[in-house]
Amino acid sequence: MQAVVQDRYGPPEHLRLVELPVPTPGPEEVLIEVRATAVNLSDWETLVGSPAYARIGGLRRPRRPVLGSDIAGVVTEVGAAVAGFSPGDEVFADNLFPKGGFARYAAVPTDALAVKPPELSFAEAAAIPQSGAIALQGTAGAGPGSRVLINGAGGGTGAFAIQVAKAAGAHVTGVDTAAKLEFMAEVGADEVIDYRTVDVTRTGARWDLFLDLVAHRSVRACRRALAPGGVYRAVGGSVPTLLRLLTVGTVVGQLSGRRIGVLPANEGPRYFLPLARRCAEGELQVHLDRIYPLAEAPEALARVGAGHSLGKVIVADG
Repeated sequence: MQAVVQDRYGPPEHLRLVELPVPTPGPEEVLIEVRATAVNLSDWETLVGSPAYARIGGLRRPRRPVLGSDIAGVVTEVGAAVAGFSPGDEVFADNLFPKGGFARYAAVPTDALAVKPPELSFAEAAAIPQSGAIALQGTAGAGPGSRVLINGAGGGTGAFAIQVAKAAGAHVTGVDTAAKLEFMAEVGADEVIDYRTVDVTRTGARWDLFLDLVAHRSVRACRRALAPGGVYRAVGGSVPTLLRLLTVGTVVGQLSGRRIGVLPANEGPRYFLPLARRCAEGELQVHLDRIYPLAEAPEALARVGAGHSLGKVIVADG
């Protein structure tokens, strides 16, 4: 089968399109003919080996040669102990640690897998698992009258988070580059800000919930942006930033009557299916930026890594 492989950490130019054997599913795995795979920031981090936690399991070289965790496709074979899935089922999954989505076939454990809603295309379904789960958990607590700030709101996770917070009745401010202001407004943000011209932590405005998808600020700046009782949640970021949030942020939050920390996002169907159902019912929309063929997976990764995507970038042929 064709697959895009990574044999060292570095830029997308190091990726190669090669022929690999079709994976053999384990007893509790299914083999999926991949129809679409989303490109996540976690793929970019694993590609370049940064932040440091991206090298867990492979300090000097990647442990898994094929990237791509959010997969949608058709079951072609099931392991000996598999129940509940059969060849021909249309499914989608967050295959975060095995990965393998940038290939024609991927082996996926059943606990990462769910039946795809028929109302969603394979590309739409692939866009949901990781981003959808983070958006739901990251905006938990948003409600009528609350003020929500989403930093990095112009990407795939941000587009879902804006919609979820708006559906809950919140007033939503989206922050990203100038090139994404119009997109964030179209998705539903009440206010949009270019972070390059405005420091939201110094405007005097205060938010009840601050979801930071591009964490780099100081704890003091995070605290300054929060209303009394407010919550700051970071997703990703450099190791020093995350350590400061987990230590100093916890203390500062407790002393100031706020909560400052890192979002421990859970994964799996239990966490992404609720959002997928809302998309299937038409309540929420899946915003697809671009769809690249498998041979152009390096270009797809480069677009996400550069922060240029408006919504989700997908790798899919046909």
